[in-house]
Amino acid sequence: MDIGWLQLGLFMLVLLIPMAIGRYFQLGLSRDMTWAVIRMTAQLILVGLYLQYLFLLDNLWVNLGWLLVMLLVGSSAIISKAKLPKRLLYSPVFFGLALGMFPVLWLMMVYLLSPEPLYTAQYLIPTAGMLLGNCLSGNIVALQRLFGAFNDRKSEYQGALALGASPAQASLPFMQTAMQQSFAPILASMATMGLVTLPGMMTGQILGGVDPLIAIKYQLVISVAIFVTLSISVSTTLVLCIRCAITDTGRVRVSL
Repeated sequence: MDIGWLQLGLFMLVLLIPMAIGRYFQLGLSRDMTWAVIRMTAQLILVGLYLQYLFLLDNLWVNLGWLLVMLLVGSSAIISKAKLPKRLLYSPVFFGLALGMFPVLWLMMVYLLSPEPLYTAQYLIPTAGMLLGNCLSGNIVALQRLFGAFNDRKSEYQGALALGASPAQASLPFMQTAMQQSFAPILASMATMGLVTLPGMMTGQILGGVDPLIAIKYQLVISVAIFVTLSISVSTTLVLCIRCAITDTGRVRVSL
């Protein structure tokens, strides 16, 4: 069933509720909320129109170019939200996302979905979008926790260096904590999936008339793929960021 534009517009009036909550508690987020909704709406409409064209064209290089754009924008969003310097950390975040996404995406395209051809935009672009989209928040949390720890636990870090630890060894406890806190939300979601939460992909397929068991298989695949992608991207990003942000003498060149 299609949703009319008027119906959609009227439904979006429920956004007045979080706006009112923000104003009541003086969160100072009214402008951010409004801008986020406007950007989300405009971007999704434009992307929807573009994807219609992309699906019809279905060109390998155009599809790969779109994946590159997704990686570039995603990396920029992670660094901006984490409030970290782009010039120093953009490359580590970009390579972390790319290394996490491409191997898992390749496995899904070749061994599970197997579209003809493999670069079919209808399968490639939405799947990559789900993988990347679920990596953003995890990477933001990890980077904030990592570099926040260098400020909050500065004496612990300097003490480890004084005892002869290398910068990588001294920062390892901070990295471990950052990864644990980054993985916590998705692990909680996976542990309660089906009982507490019904994921969007499965729900969308069921609403579209797909057999529930088939929808569950797809949801299991995408959930595992997201977790693996997140694990690879977060760990790679943190390792590369530490190498870029810490000098050989142990001086941290980044602070929150």
